[in-house]
Amino acid sequence: MTATLLIEIGVEELPPRAMRALADAFADGVTGALSEAGLTLGATTRYATPRRLAVAIADTDETTQPIEVEKAGPTLAIAYDDAGKPTKAAEGFARSVGMSVDALEQEDSDKGKRLVYRATEPGKPIATLVQAAVDQALKRLPIPKLMRWGDSDAAFVRPVHWVVALHGNEIVPLSVFGESAGRRTYGHRFHHPDAIDLANADDYAEALNNAWVVVDPDSRKQRIVEQVGKAASSFGGEAVIDDGLVEEVTALVEWPVGIAGRFDERFLVLPREVLISTLQEHQRYFPIENDAGGLLAGFITVANIESRDVAQVIAGNERVVRPRLSDALFFWDQDRRQGLAHNVDGLARVTFQQSLGSLADKSARIAAAGKRLADPTGASLDIVQRAATLAKADLLTEMVGEFPDLQGRMGYYYAREDGEPAEVADAIAEQYAPARAGADIAATPAGRALSLADRLDTLSGIFAIGRRPSGDKDPFGLRRAALGVLRTVIEAGLVLDLRAELAAALANQPVDAEADTLDALWMFHMERLRGYYQDQGIGSDRFEAIIGLDLVDLVDFDRRIHALDAFGRDSDAQTVCGAHKRIRNILRRNADEIAQADFNADALSESAERDLAQAYLTQREVVVDAMKANDPGRALTALSALAKPLDAFFDQVMVMAEDASVRQNRLALLGELDDLCREVADISCLSLEQSD
Repeated sequence: MTATLLIEIGVEELPPRAMRALADAFADGVTGALSEAGLTLGATTRYATPRRLAVAIADTDETTQPIEVEKAGPTLAIAYDDAGKPTKAAEGFARSVGMSVDALEQEDSDKGKRLVYRATEPGKPIATLVQAAVDQALKRLPIPKLMRWGDSDAAFVRPVHWVVALHGNEIVPLSVFGESAGRRTYGHRFHHPDAIDLANADDYAEALNNAWVVVDPDSRKQRIVEQVGKAASSFGGEAVIDDGLVEEVTALVEWPVGIAGRFDERFLVLPREVLISTLQEHQRYFPIENDAGGLLAGFITVANIESRDVAQVIAGNERVVRPRLSDALFFWDQDRRQGLAHNVDGLARVTFQQSLGSLADKSARIAAAGKRLADPTGASLDIVQRAATLAKADLLTEMVGEFPDLQGRMGYYYAREDGEPAEVADAIAEQYAPARAGADIAATPAGRALSLADRLDTLSGIFAIGRRPSGDKDPFGLRRAALGVLRTVIEAGLVLDLRAELAAALANQPVDAEADTLDALWMFHMERLRGYYQDQGIGSDRFEAIIGLDLVDLVDFDRRIHALDAFGRDSDAQTVCGAHKRIRNILRRNADEIAQADFNADALSESAERDLAQAYLTQREVVVDAMKANDPGRALTALSALAKPLDAFFDQVMVMAEDASVRQNRLALLGELDDLCREVADISCLSLEQSD
């Protein structure tokens, strides 16, 4: 009989940012363990609220399928002595399978007749499998920090208060941190504090919904969006919906109710980001904007209760947000009175990193790098230098001290207030771009120069002091910084020698780096570059075909790898790739002979090698011209034209001829072909399976 299997663990309020990951891991862990144990399972539904983790698995069998078991024992010559009595080998085998020697079967084998055990092991009941599955799932949960409670040695993400384990209407034996499973769950802490006895696992979601709990996180998330939108509409605007905030609120409430509040309009003079940070990041409120995109003096909060006195709830939330906005307004006025440049001298008193000096030292290094980067980014040197001087000054402002997430952005506003050129203000705002994975790179030339200079300085400095990332540890965010460098160079189409820029940044550090630091720093970027293309669906074989060319111009690298990816799916590419792989192997084995002769087309005798030589000479001009025009796609198309003559050559011509001069001339021809292919990429690296 199949039925829904329900497992629920009731806890004290979970960490909001961990709830979704815990729910997914718990559901995957339980279903994976049960499936591995041989249980047939149906569709899985994962549930989670601040007070519970649960999984429901439909159409779960009550037992695993019977298993046909067969074990081969010793041959009869070993199993019985000369008198026909069972030996110790036969008795040991019989004991291992729980039978007598006489009950074992005999069968023919390639070594003669032997003893054999055959049986049908009955299926295991679900009651014997759930405990181990849940235990295994709990051990693998991505728990940010363990807690202990009471006098027990148990440690979990939060104290456990109840456990439900039902298969259909039957309780399944299960114990979690000393709590035995039953059919009793609990609804909303305030609206429905009484226990709920579930008659059947299928009643779970509806029973909790009737108890003021939306137990499905996706349904609850959708309800939050609807509630917030409805409340914003009643206020006369539209909610600013941030998916991260919606996800966090989903993990904070079980019964979401959207409520609109307001604040004094005098706070609207604050920059948009300050208002949003105050409301969204600090209070978990949703801002409201008008049709033109301007913020209104209101917000939406999501309560976890249907209050009978909503006005009191609104007043309480308004009372909480008012002092935070007042502080922000005070910081805004205070910082503007002093001016951004006022903070520059103070940077010398703030340490960037003990071995790398102060923020003033870092700013000077950024300015030095900016001089080199102004030309390739197309930025004004004066703008870059001024932006570099002011870039870190907002770190000492009152506003950024209270709202660290606004660094750079507040520098932009203060620079505008001080009358700095718009290009300077924009560059200060863009110095941290891209701020996160998938975010836009800096849009302005000076912003790109400043962003690159800042990241290159941090990367080279931290590598110089030997603090390279290892394993999962990356306290300085160097992987993200390197990817930001790569994305900025490639996506902005900046033609520069990245290795030379890394070397210059490294030389500008106040410490003496180890001899291998530049190579390590370069390879660190190349590994990030590999991941950058993998995220685009470009295989590692394409990357390997380009990386061996030692290109330092990433724009050129990008052109080639995209052209190569398209080329790798062409049918002729398979022939050319296979031939180039064969050429590389032949040349590698005969390197000494290749050095002894130059290619002479007139000395070729067989028609297949003459045809190949003619095709090579024709396509060489096309390839060289195409690469000069930065068109690797056209160059690879020209290489495709060599597919048929290459096929014929290897089918009809013996490269390693006995005559040394003939052999060396053919090897020289292959060497020319190898060089021609590598004008674009080492296409011998391409995987034929990926080229289908």
